[in-house]
Amino acid sequence: MSVPTRANRTHEEAEPDQPRPHIQRRRSHIVRRWLNLTGFVVAAIFYCFSLTPSLLPRAWFLQGVVSGITAAMGYAVGALVPRRLYSRSVTRIGWRIALVAAPAAGTVFVLLGTRWQKDLRHRLGMAALENSYTFRMVVISLATFAVLLLIARGLRLAVRGLALLLGRVTPEPVAYCAGFVVVLMLAVGFVDTFLMSNLFAVADRRASVANAGTDDDVVAPTSSLRSGGPYSLAPWWTLGRQGRDFVGKGPTKAALARFAGRSALEPIRVYAGLQSAHSVQARARLVVREMDRTGAFDRSVVAVFIPTGTGWVDGAVTNSLEYMYAGDTALVSMQYSYLPSWMSFLTDRTRVTDASSALITAVQDRWAAMPAGERPKLLIFGESLGSLGTEKTFGDVQAMVSGADGILLEGPTFANPIHHELTGARAPGSPVWNPVYPQQPVAFAARPAELRHRTGAPPKVIYLQNPTDPIVWWSPTLLYKHPAWLDRPRGPDVSPDMHWFPGITFWQTSVDIVFSNDVPRGHGHQYKSGTVDGWAALAAPPGWTIQDTLRLRVLLES
Repeated sequence: MSVPTRANRTHEEAEPDQPRPHIQRRRSHIVRRWLNLTGFVVAAIFYCFSLTPSLLPRAWFLQGVVSGITAAMGYAVGALVPRRLYSRSVTRIGWRIALVAAPAAGTVFVLLGTRWQKDLRHRLGMAALENSYTFRMVVISLATFAVLLLIARGLRLAVRGLALLLGRVTPEPVAYCAGFVVVLMLAVGFVDTFLMSNLFAVADRRASVANAGTDDDVVAPTSSLRSGGPYSLAPWWTLGRQGRDFVGKGPTKAALARFAGRSALEPIRVYAGLQSAHSVQARARLVVREMDRTGAFDRSVVAVFIPTGTGWVDGAVTNSLEYMYAGDTALVSMQYSYLPSWMSFLTDRTRVTDASSALITAVQDRWAAMPAGERPKLLIFGESLGSLGTEKTFGDVQAMVSGADGILLEGPTFANPIHHELTGARAPGSPVWNPVYPQQPVAFAARPAELRHRTGAPPKVIYLQNPTDPIVWWSPTLLYKHPAWLDRPRGPDVSPDMHWFPGITFWQTSVDIVFSNDVPRGHGHQYKSGTVDGWAALAAPPGWTIQDTLRLRVLLES
């Protein structure tokens, strides 16, 4: 019987451990691995696309982050193509071409992107770009891409490491599959539980604290004609920050008289905050009792405002009505959340629909019970999420037309059912951003000044929608479908160089939403004094002229 040599023993002892060096080598290779060729090429293409114009211009840091994230998305898509599909010679040639073409294309698109940003800012009347815009944007984009790639490589290394451990007791394919599932679940759990939950929790806490505060220039009203004032059924401390703004601000009786050139009345403002009553229905009933207490139904106009998520109502909208009617108005609103609109939209849209239905129905029932000849004009206003709640309350356009003397809606969302229906049934040849309805008492205006020259009977419903308002034009269908608002002709402030790209246009428009209020009036989600034209077209007081509209717009803008 032969005795095994030292070499033989070493070979025999190593046999059971042969898979371990194999997995270890692959693990080390992952750490040192160069970029994926297909991923690099697709990332470069996505990067170039990200520099094409969207609806709104972007600051250098925002464009840099957007481009870096978009490039990372492209790399992830390209990296799905296995490396082994290409031979070494093809890969080598491909890299030589890519390392020349990608920087060249990137440079061209960076320069074009800067020019497009300048054009967008000019179209929107914004200040010129900083001289260092291009350099800083490129640095931020490359840094963002590098960080995201590093995170992805770390996750992949975690999968390999876990597979190495599991490979000792399970077959290699099972080990890698299990490792991928475990790391994926941990990553998703981290993002969902730690990042997203904390984000919403922090936002909720901040919104709650903000709701409890009061702006420095706002004090409790001394007039009994305002909620929160003497004899009010809704105490000042229950109104929330936005409710206190609503009743604590606005033009004075003297200012209204100066504008009107005649005597004015002290306006009535009624508001119910989240703490004013225990439920939505109770708050709506409280508003009506406050209206009866203040004599709201004896005024010429009663206007119901459906606020945004925080309970905010644009002061330009409320003030314009009070100036138009020299204070002979009663303005009412009710809070349904203290969260920003985007959070309310994502987390619970039923809040706005329930609150809108409760408030509009309560006021409408009280108004309809009055003799027809003694009723004030009933006007309804909704902006963004508030427009959704208004539409949901009425259900169809005929109910909107017959349910009030005038309804003004600004910046409707993609989820607005009536807006979607009306846009789809517009007159042939009219663009989606400015539809025409010859047979309907409904009007759309991409520019409020268009309403001054309407002929025929006044409309009963008006939609104001800026061509560059991403809240109006964002939709999940942007992921895979060319939108009608990019057809020709386009809105006057929409870049002619903007094009639709699958996925990328959806991503760009989503980013535009976040900063849709950081643009001048008349663009993005800024409407402001444009509502004067809306009110004048819906329910102008006797003797009101276009010159009065122009005077009031100048006053509000100053």
